[in-house]
Amino acid sequence: MNNLGLNKHRQISKPVKVHIFIILFLWAFLFSSCHKEKVLEQKQTDSIASEISIEQVKVMYLLNDYFKIDSMLSHKVNSVFKTLNDTERVAQMIMTSTGNNGKPFETVYKLAQKKKIGGVIIMGGTKYSFKAITGKLDSVVKKNNYLPLFFSADAEPRFVGSRIQGAQKFDAQSNTKLTKDVDTIANKIAMILKDLGLNMNFAPVCDISINKDIVGDRSFGNDPKKIVEYSKVFIIATQKNNIIATAKHFPGHGNVKGDSHKEVVFIDGKLTELETFTEIINSGVIAVMIGHIAVKNNPEYNTDGVPSSLSKKIITDLLRKKLGFKGLIVTDALNMGAVTKFDKPALNAAIAGCDILLMPADEEKLITAILIEMSKNPDFKSQVYDSVKRIIRAKICLGLFK
Repeated sequence: MNNLGLNKHRQISKPVKVHIFIILFLWAFLFSSCHKEKVLEQKQTDSIASEISIEQVKVMYLLNDYFKIDSMLSHKVNSVFKTLNDTERVAQMIMTSTGNNGKPFETVYKLAQKKKIGGVIIMGGTKYSFKAITGKLDSVVKKNNYLPLFFSADAEPRFVGSRIQGAQKFDAQSNTKLTKDVDTIANKIAMILKDLGLNMNFAPVCDISINKDIVGDRSFGNDPKKIVEYSKVFIIATQKNNIIATAKHFPGHGNVKGDSHKEVVFIDGKLTELETFTEIINSGVIAVMIGHIAVKNNPEYNTDGVPSSLSKKIITDLLRKKLGFKGLIVTDALNMGAVTKFDKPALNAAIAGCDILLMPADEEKLITAILIEMSKNPDFKSQVYDSVKRIIRAKICLGLFK
């Protein structure tokens, strides 16, 4: 009985084993096929991602793309931003000076070597010296694998011939009679700047010319409509030539008395030039310079004795939020008498919402002060990050990343 039962068991178990084997084989085959499909699918995904990345590098942006909603451009900005540490990020906000009336070139060169600046304004010199400065500084940042720099000048029509020796001379802004002349002048100035390696112009002056102490013939006159029309033409022509234009001096330097190079000047009451600047800002200008102008007897925008360049009410509440300006906010020079009387003016300009801090007294100390403030104030840290991303975006749209 035992042997017979065992034989029966063996006879029954053989087909069962075959079935089990077949089932296991089919399961393994199906698993393998699914796995291969997943691997293939992943490879295809990686390939697509790689192609997108390659295309992203190939895409060249222009200044008229700056304000556009573009996910690829935003992604590129974030990618560059992530390559920087916080010290390098803050340094992007610093624009130092060199040239005839600026800091010694050796000082600026060392700052560039140490990745402690994001831009340079050249304060005067020959065409040869301008080219030498931009060329040498461009070389050192490339060598150190650092972000390209903004190179700027106060190339208002009246200043071009005197500050860039050997360059064509132009008449003052106030003497321009026709919009076609404004277009011609702006194009010629832009071409001069491009030839010298510059990519940013602190022009045009958009104030009315009532103030003879600081504005005078630097603006397009006293008629707000003419100022708006001519400023728009100047800005559009400049930026078509791949040079950032700058509307200055917000919220309006024309209807005040005094010279902010020497002392604090005041807008007393209503911001009479605000409408003019609002229309100019809406024309697509990428940068706006804040004047060292205090505001008094204005319930909404009283700056409590400090210049607009240090006032959150003017920079963040008015220009950034109410007017919706999404471009670069630049201080007027931080070595001017109107601000040097105040404690930590450059730091306070950053806290107020400025993106670019022009000509601070000590660049490295300022970076340290901003980093300390960021460590104490998460909101300020986030604000600084936004400023740096706006700067990176502008540099991408200038085509500086090649």
